[in-house]
Amino acid sequence: MFKRFFDLVVSLIGLMVFAPFLLIIAVVLKIDSPGLVFFRQIRVGQFGTSFRIFKFRTMVSQAEKLGPQVSSGDDPRITRVGRFLRKYKLDELPQLINVVKGEMSFVGPRPEVPRYVEAYKNDYREILTVKPGITDFASLEFKDENELLKNADDPEKKYLDEILPVKIGYYRKYLKEQSLKTDLTLIIKTLWSIIR
Repeated sequence: MFKRFFDLVVSLIGLMVFAPFLLIIAVVLKIDSPGLVFFRQIRVGQFGTSFRIFKFRTMVSQAEKLGPQVSSGDDPRITRVGRFLRKYKLDELPQLINVVKGEMSFVGPRPEVPRYVEAYKNDYREILTVKPGITDFASLEFKDENELLKNADDPEKKYLDEILPVKIGYYRKYLKEQSLKTDLTLIIKTLWSIIR
């Protein structure tokens, strides 16, 4: 109950504080490349409920039709502004809207696309008992995920076979250790990681 109150209050404050900044990013995105400002993709939320995540678009329009659902650091689909947004995790800011709507929390396992969840459906039965989050242990560990996939012959296969299983281990770690203290620690570590 307190976690939802915290999420709602802080995300509303965040949206109000960052509103001018979000507007600037939206304008720059429109100038940089044609297409929508937001990238909306179906993700799997708590108890297997699907929702559309909000992110700033960092790739060319219709990018999912031009390649895999994961992207590496040298992916030609990523726009100039998109590279900057990804580097500083600014593309994630619109997820505050998902938090306000109650689809996500500040802290929790990162939400995946349906077919990746299906690939590890036995593991996800437990993971999906909590709301997905903007950040968690896995987000900190794989903050440079695009670079890890950069030289892979098949980035999607590497993600599914090597990275996602490790993330699932971190998701389980969060389930065991979740508390207000854990959440605040992860939020502070995430902010420090971005600033640094």
